[in-house]
Amino acid sequence: MTVVSGHQPAYLPWLGLLHKTSLCDVFVFMDDVQFLDRDFIHRNRVMAPDGKVFWLTVPVARKESESPRIKDIRIAEGGGRPDWRKAHWLTLQTCYGKAPFFREYAPFFQWLYLENRWERLADLNRAIFDQALEWFGLSPRVVTGSEQNFQGRKSDLVLEHGLRFEADTVVTGAMGRDYIRCGDFEARGIRVVFQDYVHPVYDQGREPFTSRLSFVDLLFRRGPESAAVCLSGNLSRSAL
Repeated sequence: MTVVSGHQPAYLPWLGLLHKTSLCDVFVFMDDVQFLDRDFIHRNRVMAPDGKVFWLTVPVARKESESPRIKDIRIAEGGGRPDWRKAHWLTLQTCYGKAPFFREYAPFFQWLYLENRWERLADLNRAIFDQALEWFGLSPRVVTGSEQNFQGRKSDLVLEHGLRFEADTVVTGAMGRDYIRCGDFEARGIRVVFQDYVHPVYDQGREPFTSRLSFVDLLFRRGPESAAVCLSGNLSRSAL
């Protein structure tokens, strides 16, 4: 069985994206679709010890970008703007500096923010995504959408992903129910599975639990156990 899924590049993605990736053999890194403002493509949430939630947002320069597609979106720099890289690194230190596993994973984020000058959002998100897969022990074949010359949109694009990589099963998010035409997939011998992610509850050092944060919230708190926590209580690859 070959399982295919995909998603837009996400900044510091949430656990649901990592779970979706755990189900598939081929994952399409969908940098060929349109960028959306105020979306998780360029921002995500982290939480301070007092429970306050902060948005970390990567500033983008849409007018200076070659196209509205994610692959072409440039990160805004200069012009009197605050240094977002230092700000994000400082916020992670403030929020998680005393978390049990912060020191173990901090070198990557220090490299990410202080030793690089990212020009394109997709490249930044890909670096984070690849490292997250390694930390969570996930090893699908990751395909870059913009290198595949896909032509479809919405349901047709997901179907094209499945056909291109000879999928028996395509996994899409719960919101796919709003636009996926399942009959088109069935006619081509492809099963559609909608991911209904059940967010795990883990010790955040305070209550009530705050869900749907960046994966780093779990990573810094549970370290090597993060993958098991992330996938617990959810559909597994073997169950497909």
